[in-house]
Amino acid sequence: MAIWGILLLVVAGLAYIRLAPSDPARWHTAIEADSDKRFAAGAIRVTQAGPDALALVDKAAQALPRTSRLAGSVEDGHITYITRSKLMGFPDYTTVQQAKRDVEIARPFAVRAFRSWRQ
Repeated sequence: MAIWGILLLVVAGLAYIRLAPSDPARWHTAIEADSDKRFAAGAIRVTQAGPDALALVDKAAQALPRTSRLAGSVEDGHITYITRSKLMGFPDYTTVQQAKRDVEIARPFAVRAFRSWRQ
């Protein structure tokens, strides 16, 4: 009987991770960096690009499997994507913004996606 209880808790926990809503206010924040940075649970990459770079990144990101736009648009110059792992559907967030000629990408590592990466 205890095994069924443990199994039920495990399944419920995994279902919560898979089905929990993603809060755009938490993940769709401005990237404030002028150079590459690495954190314990993520990274920021900054690179020079042309004026249509964000549109190209958006097109490529939307073509990735299990990836959808969480918030933002090319017109806003700031987009956050959510990519779900294949097996369990764990979320991985990627934010891309274009500021002048730079494209900035912030990506928390997948396993730690629920933890705030701004430490």
